[in-house]
Amino acid sequence: MPTHPMPGRSLVTRRALVDIIRVATLGSYGVTGFAASPLEWFLGRLGFRQPGIHVRLGDGLEIELDLTVAYGVPIAEVARQVDSAVRYALRRALGREVGRLTIHVGGLRFNPGVVPPAVLAATPGAIGPRDLADSGTDVA
Repeated sequence: MPTHPMPGRSLVTRRALVDIIRVATLGSYGVTGFAASPLEWFLGRLGFRQPGIHVRLGDGLEIELDLTVAYGVPIAEVARQVDSAVRYALRRALGREVGRLTIHVGGLRFNPGVVPPAVLAATPGAIGPRDLADSGTDVA
């Protein structure tokens, strides 16, 4: 593996760029998805564009994200996290800096936890929580 940079040129498709941005964004704390208009969702279903991600290539790389954020998390902190994650991912994958990154929060998503059933049906011969507690085994 060469240790010094080699002159040349590499081409990255817009779709690969959008995939890097999408993975970095969805991996950020508090992001629940992308917000988009019905037309964008339709085009996304057809495979023409990724809803909620707009990329402009020119003198610099300009990115605009429309996100939905989990209810109850600090929105400013989520935006900082997304900004840092996207910039790092693009710098690491492509060696290119982002000229401008704009983040719009299009909505909040409230997903309450699912309430467990009051009584669990016991399966004959199954090991239950009481059996584990009585065995003295530490379970993490």
